[in-house]
Amino acid sequence: MAIDGEIISGDSVQVYRKLDIGSAKPSKEEQKGVQHHLLDFLDPTQPYTVALFQSQTEQLIQSINQRGKTPIVVGGTGLYIRSITDGFSFPEKGSDTIKQKWLDYALKQGKEKLYSELKARDPVSASRLHINDTARIVRALEVFEITGKPLSSQRLYNEKQYSELEDSIIYIGLTAPREIIYERINKRCETMIESGLIEETADLLRDGYSLKLKPLQSIGYRHAVLYLTGKVTQSEMLRLLQRDTRHFAKRQLTWFKRDPRIKWYDITIFTLNQIIIDIINTCREFQTRVE
Repeated sequence: MAIDGEIISGDSVQVYRKLDIGSAKPSKEEQKGVQHHLLDFLDPTQPYTVALFQSQTEQLIQSINQRGKTPIVVGGTGLYIRSITDGFSFPEKGSDTIKQKWLDYALKQGKEKLYSELKARDPVSASRLHINDTARIVRALEVFEITGKPLSSQRLYNEKQYSELEDSIIYIGLTAPREIIYERINKRCETMIESGLIEETADLLRDGYSLKLKPLQSIGYRHAVLYLTGKVTQSEMLRLLQRDTRHFAKRQLTWFKRDPRIKWYDITIFTLNQIIIDIINTCREFQTRVE
């Protein structure tokens, strides 16, 4: 292999077993030849946080380096990635009872009311979060209720400030013109349904997993639930899935585009081989400086 690396997934849903299609988890075939980490190790009922990701990833990076290989963190959960590049600190302890209370509140009262509750308690966190980001809104409310202090005052970082990266870190992003990204998203959503997203979600519900579980509230699964509970037709489910995925991609790109440390590659201009060669050359330059 050109880079001789091992992949660490930076995705907050791919950690769960049984959630394969909706999380776009790499297949067993795609994982052959390259060691993957942080995939398929949690039951959907088990909580997973950025603090856990940070701790596990730091240990993995150390062990991969000790084996003489290159750790490659891949994924689009922005805060997960920045927890590694910037060493953020996060409150780790939570309360399942409080969390469930706010999740129930969101289901009964709606996202607007939930968002208003956060604005009243922690307007800074509310300004950073989208009204549809129920999981993070609930987390902020949970932290406030446990500690009596806003989450925004406890995180030892500023999301708009970027520390200098260590020389050993190569931080890259892949992009394309918006129309191409949206075209790929629309096609991907169609493929997910054709590949069995609805059946995968139905199996989870049949196995007794609650609709309220955080993984089943993620994009794809919550749309399949709408269809399975008779709230929308399959064609409407697809339309909503495509729309919400495009919106998510836009927010995701906005998050990463703010970071001046990322070197961007337009995949309509650069081939995969060109990107790999550029990365290898950067690695060689770093190794020369170290020696």
